Amino acid sequence: MPEPAPSATPPTPPPAPVEDALWTGHTSQWVHFWYYFFCALLAIGALAAVPFTGGLSAAALVIPLFMWLLRWWMTRTTVYELTTQRLKIYHGILTRRLDEVELYRVKDYVLEQPLLLRMLGLGHVTLVTSDAITPSVKLRAIARAAVVREQLRTAVQAERDRKRVREIDVDETSPPEGPKELG
Repeated sequence: MPEPAPSATPPTPPPAPVEDALWTGHTSQWVHFWYYFFCALLAIGALAAVPFTGGLSAAALVIPLFMWLLRWWMTRTTVYELTTQRLKIYHGILTRRLDEVELYRVKDYVLEQPLLLRMLGLGHVTLVTSDAITPSVKLRAIARAAVVREQLRTAVQAERDRKRVREIDVDETSPPEGPKELG
């Protein structure tokens, strides 16, 4: 009895893994405390000058108010999203931009908590990556930074295991050793 002919259809690839959101956050407005303080001083100065300018300096209140709102809006529209496969950073007001870093490319993470931010429960998480476009990413003044850093570390290890990727460090300070000549 003849054997059946092999199937001409190629095997179907396994389905892509589901990408789940692990954390979403944004930079705290506290990072701009001194900027906002300066805007408040400008507004107070404009109000204090009202009796001397016949009310004309009240129109100058528009400037610190505009500065304050613009900075607030820029900070508010920067959103960080950590998924099981990527870190996404959305930013921009009129023109939106999306930066992504594949988690398997993350080489190192640094948690930084200056005194003022630590008192507010905030911190910075900096990532060093092997990505050509974004070799370093800083998540500025985020809430529960230590927890986010640990989530990130766990997700990076899981993604490396899933993709079967391992980091190899090469020391660039010493020249590579070639074959030695005898004689």
